[in-house]
Amino acid sequence: MPTIVGGMLQHPPDGAPSGKHHTMTSRRIAFLDVDGTLIDHQQRLAPSAIEAVRGARARGHLVYLCTGRARAEIPDHVTAIGFDGVISAGGGFTDRGDDHVAQHLMPPADQEQLISFFEAHDVEYILQAYDDIYPSPGILARVRPIFDGAEAGADDPAAAAALARVETRMAYRGPAPAGAIAKATFAGSHPDTFTVVRDGLGDRFHVITGTIPYLGGSGGEVSLHGVNKGAAIAELVAQLGMTLDDAIGIGDSYNDLEMLQVCGVGIAMGNADDTVKSYADEVTTSVHDDGVHTAFARHGLI
Repeated sequence: MPTIVGGMLQHPPDGAPSGKHHTMTSRRIAFLDVDGTLIDHQQRLAPSAIEAVRGARARGHLVYLCTGRARAEIPDHVTAIGFDGVISAGGGFTDRGDDHVAQHLMPPADQEQLISFFEAHDVEYILQAYDDIYPSPGILARVRPIFDGAEAGADDPAAAAALARVETRMAYRGPAPAGAIAKATFAGSHPDTFTVVRDGLGDRFHVITGTIPYLGGSGGEVSLHGVNKGAAIAELVAQLGMTLDDAIGIGDSYNDLEMLQVCGVGIAMGNADDTVKSYADEVTTSVHDDGVHTAFARHGLI
């Protein structure tokens, strides 16, 4: 298993132990990704996931959303389940109940560097603030096929409404305020965009791909080095007076890798690709086969 050093993943030599020690208390804290974990790519939410979250909380466990989405992008039918808090923008912001307890923002100079780089390389983007998103003028046209495909399979009214809401929010509304942004998602016009962005921005930024399956190597996410879900979880757990051994993280994508590593138990969804699964302690069933409920039941949360 890899370890986190300075907020970034590093892999141990082959055969090295993971370093995890499962000495948890009876009360657990679970962190759930949204896309591909709680909901599928048509925004559909399984009733079993609702039952699992509410059941675990009723038994005294804590359940947090831990998503790459900004708060403004989380579907209403997901937040309506009820959670103890939210880590959003891939670790950029943390809410504990109604209290905003942490944020990790890009300094204005870094934000300007990022925007200038995107514009110079024909890369469309969405900048994520705490309570809003700021799309570039051409992002909706570039990701239009995502909505076309998702809408074709969205037979659930709540899922269809969530898709329509996201699409509306992706319309350009002007520039983002300086110093309010924690993360950006991006979409280029060619399959090596991720490589161009990663190599061009340098070590100050943390650039990943694979979080939007349709885009492949033409899309990804950018945050400051050390800002990720795993770092935010470690920060929150310390605030709560709990230990990371008490934490369970469940996810399916590349922005979940640090979460899977830092939690006492990291669980990959059955629909995750093999690389993501390799970072996990175990694999549950898929998002279409009650994956969250299966994992919660296995670990005695419900």
